[in-house]
Amino acid sequence: MIRWNWAFIDRPAAVFDEAFAFWTAVSGTTLSPRRGEFATLEPADGDACLRAQAVGGPGGAHLDLDVDDLEAARQSARKLGAELLADHDGWSLVRSPGGVLFCLTTEDGARIPSPVAGPDGALSRVDQVTLDLPATGYDDEVGFWSELTGWEPGPTSRPEFLRLGVPDRLPIRILLQRRDDDRPASAHIDIACADVAAIATWHESLGARRVHRGAHWIVMNDPTGGVYCLTSRHPSTGKVSQR
Repeated sequence: MIRWNWAFIDRPAAVFDEAFAFWTAVSGTTLSPRRGEFATLEPADGDACLRAQAVGGPGGAHLDLDVDDLEAARQSARKLGAELLADHDGWSLVRSPGGVLFCLTTEDGARIPSPVAGPDGALSRVDQVTLDLPATGYDDEVGFWSELTGWEPGPTSRPEFLRLGVPDRLPIRILLQRRDDDRPASAHIDIACADVAAIATWHESLGARRVHRGAHWIVMNDPTGGVYCLTSRHPSTGKVSQR
């Protein structure tokens, strides 16, 4: 059983401080003391579900899944075609058959943090990791994630997206995006917004930049160039209205 999940925001070590000055501001959190390359974004209420990692490459995002039985989860991942890249007492680094990096861990949480109000009162919450998957092997990767988690994929308003049925008790949604090309798999953070335009303006005041307007979302770069999206899902109820 998956008892809690986390969104890791991975940013280059050289710009770690700049990146997380931004991300703590927009998520209403404070950064814990670093433990090596890791830190936790501590919310004002509820249990932490966001973490920071300093990486050597360009960065991105990844999921951590907290499980009841780590060894059983490791075996299940292997049987489904994943590769275990590193095993430790309390966690494992895993690569899915399609190349998505994630971790299996043994931590816990219970209370989802509240949304954050921007300067004009518009609410938002970091609430989703999108897995950006190449067209080749997309269906197999959807099958892997569904089998691993036990969560059925469901349609959205756009044919290129499927959403796993993450239980409402967990803080991080999981979206699977089928790209039109065969670039390597990657992942990015999504933020649910009551008012996408207002949140974009707030983020711009903190150094972010608009990149592209989608059907129901805006693609953004944070101040260090990291890609994320502002989406029109409701940040309070968690109900999915669009993407």
